Amino acid sequence: MNEEQKKQTNQIQSAPNLNAARKRGRETISYQRDFVIPEQMSRIGEGKKYYIRTYGCQMNEHDSEVMGGILSEMGFTTTDQVDEADIILLNTCAVRENAENRVFGEIGHLKSLKRHNPDVILGICGCMSQEEGVVERLLQKHQFVDLIFGTHNIHRLPELLQQCYMSKENVVEVWSKEGDIIENLPKLRQGGIKAWVNIMFGCDKFCTYCIVPYTRGKERSRRPEDIIQEVRELAASGYQEVTLLGQNVNAYGKDFVDLDYRFDKLLDDLRKIDIPRIRFTTSHPRDFNDDLIDVLAKGGNLMPHIHLPAQSGSTEMLKIMGRKHTREQYMTLVNKMKEKIPNLSLSTDLIVGFPNETREQFEDTLSLYQTVRYDIAYTFIYSPREGTPAAKMQDNVPAEEKKQRLLELNEIVNTIALEKNKTFEGKIVPVLVEGVSKKNENILSGYTPQNKLTNFVGPKSAIGKIVPVHITEAKTWSLNGEMISESERKV
Repeated sequence: MNEEQKKQTNQIQSAPNLNAARKRGRETISYQRDFVIPEQMSRIGEGKKYYIRTYGCQMNEHDSEVMGGILSEMGFTTTDQVDEADIILLNTCAVRENAENRVFGEIGHLKSLKRHNPDVILGICGCMSQEEGVVERLLQKHQFVDLIFGTHNIHRLPELLQQCYMSKENVVEVWSKEGDIIENLPKLRQGGIKAWVNIMFGCDKFCTYCIVPYTRGKERSRRPEDIIQEVRELAASGYQEVTLLGQNVNAYGKDFVDLDYRFDKLLDDLRKIDIPRIRFTTSHPRDFNDDLIDVLAKGGNLMPHIHLPAQSGSTEMLKIMGRKHTREQYMTLVNKMKEKIPNLSLSTDLIVGFPNETREQFEDTLSLYQTVRYDIAYTFIYSPREGTPAAKMQDNVPAEEKKQRLLELNEIVNTIALEKNKTFEGKIVPVLVEGVSKKNENILSGYTPQNKLTNFVGPKSAIGKIVPVHITEAKTWSLNGEMISESERKV
């Protein structure tokens, strides 16, 4: 072993291992209720600032809130100017290749900042850090990165920072064992109107294209009493909406061995709490049962918007993708939802150009979309992820053909989105006002129960409230309207 290899071996305290990740089991999980910042780190951030940039899904956004909460309790204050920060954390996403490319581009930009300010701590965390190849690339080509940690050990951020301050070597801690469930973590939530609430972690589905089971681990659920108490506290604090999070949120409770309590029971308990709106994401068709549909049909504060990823409209493709459901089973589920849940809004994820996808199979996706008539879809060209079964398949759909298929699909997505939005014209809908429009500070914006972005003129005092809005114009991705004033409501 040469000196460089010895150096890299010393740097790696705990690096990710995909083979270990595949073999890990639930027997290693612990449930910890008492998070405590070590005394020697409790005020180390006084007079210092941190900057967190988040990539990817709502789970990553929530993880960033937790990291912000931990750093705040250590005395740090947040900044939105990266060159002011004493700690920079990039919370990364590994779902698609372009997300990784953006992160590595940002790391490259930060090299000069690190050169001018060697004392700044640069950390890479999140899903990318759980990939062997990523950690190897960081250690070999980006040795100015001080800290690398994964998705399972965010609660150890104080100890990891302590190592960074005390050591001149890279600090790497990425667990390939199953992540623990840590309760009572501090959170620095944004806005005071909407809140994320993790109810479970990980995924057991192992779709052939997806890296998430390896980066987030197997499914493990929080205890219902802890979730219910968190939502009660949010309601008491004036939050208007919570979104329940999980990589496979409707698999909640499947891992419990001591009680029969699944996602439908949790939602039924949460809907009794005095909070105006409850949403959830992301659900898997395999775990969406009749009991869950029946609870959602009760309405109330359970919003009638469901994100139900299909990925493909071809049963043959679904089998190769490892989705464990057929087109027919998916359509049966959708029809049940439409029959029982009033004012239902459906969104989905779709992949085009998966290995071996034929033109006919792609057209099955088009026909599924036209049959279901989703309100919106998130569409993607297939992106191979290292370590997944699909990455070993021959990527035999030409790039130009993939682009053409995405274009064709998006034309249908846009057409139907506008048609669905047109049905709101002339109606009065309740809108949760989140703030001013990003494009015009004189315009307020918020969302309907069906998750439709709505822009309208109104007083700033409406922010944080649910107000009636008369929809005057439908666009492809949003609605325009006029707020109904207090005097008009009394007429």
